[in-house]
Amino acid sequence: MIKSFEDLKVLAKEKCKKRLSVAVAEDKPVLEAVKAAMDLNIVEPILVGNKEKIVEISDEISLDLSKAEVIDEKDGILAAKEATRLVSSNKADILMKGLIDTSIIMKQVLDKEIGLRAGKIISHAAVFHVNTYHKIFIVTDAAMNISPDLDQKREIIENAVELAHSLGIANPKVAVIAAKEKVSTKMEATVHAKELADMNREGIVKGCIVEGPFALDNAISKEAAAHKGIESTVAGDADILLVPDIDAGNVLYKSLTFLAGAKSAGIILGAEAPIVLTSRADNQEAKLNSIILGIMLTSK
Repeated sequence: MIKSFEDLKVLAKEKCKKRLSVAVAEDKPVLEAVKAAMDLNIVEPILVGNKEKIVEISDEISLDLSKAEVIDEKDGILAAKEATRLVSSNKADILMKGLIDTSIIMKQVLDKEIGLRAGKIISHAAVFHVNTYHKIFIVTDAAMNISPDLDQKREIIENAVELAHSLGIANPKVAVIAAKEKVSTKMEATVHAKELADMNREGIVKGCIVEGPFALDNAISKEAAAHKGIESTVAGDADILLVPDIDAGNVLYKSLTFLAGAKSAGIILGAEAPIVLTSRADNQEAKLNSIILGIMLTSK
């Protein structure tokens, strides 16, 4: 069982070194994360962006650019395009967002000519470690899909399960989250939860155990579930929390980060290659953890 990001770091160091393409790389926390990944000997970076600024920041943080490739492109959109093209042409393994809006880099990812479309839904997964839970867990989708329908939720689960498998979780437990643990036709999230659980039992959703609906407390606490008479293999031991919509996911993500002090990582799933995508507010540690997720996905 993976209990922390330190466990993942150990596993990542056992993998082959991966080529990391960074779009608009002139950002100090991003370059600090790249340097940390280089120190772990897990990446060979290709830094696309304003070379003058990249060199300036690298000198400040003692990043040895002789061990990296730097592509000078001062225009942010063109830098994002080139960084994406490097991955789609197999010159890099992982794409990472630098100092640029998510919408701009995702436009390149979805471009029909140079993008990374894979015919699946594109979704975001956040991995968390918090001291009040006994292992790392995945929250999805807190950043990409606003109000997914039933079939989109199925695909979001499938993306998250693929991530869980890459982290060595052979049969991840998926808790479908709602505001209550009983099905009510007035609450779509509870109806979706039951239908997703049925799909899992019928073999439509594979490689995992899906149960729900769960209120959050029942998904993460065996005691809370027992108090409500819930008998479940997932309750209190969930590996994946599927949130009902982006609002719930965003609130949970930021509550864990800013109130609970959780360590985190973020990755975009469903593309031809992993996309390291974190918030500008995320620190260097979160960005390094996210690179590690990309390493694990490309080594599965």
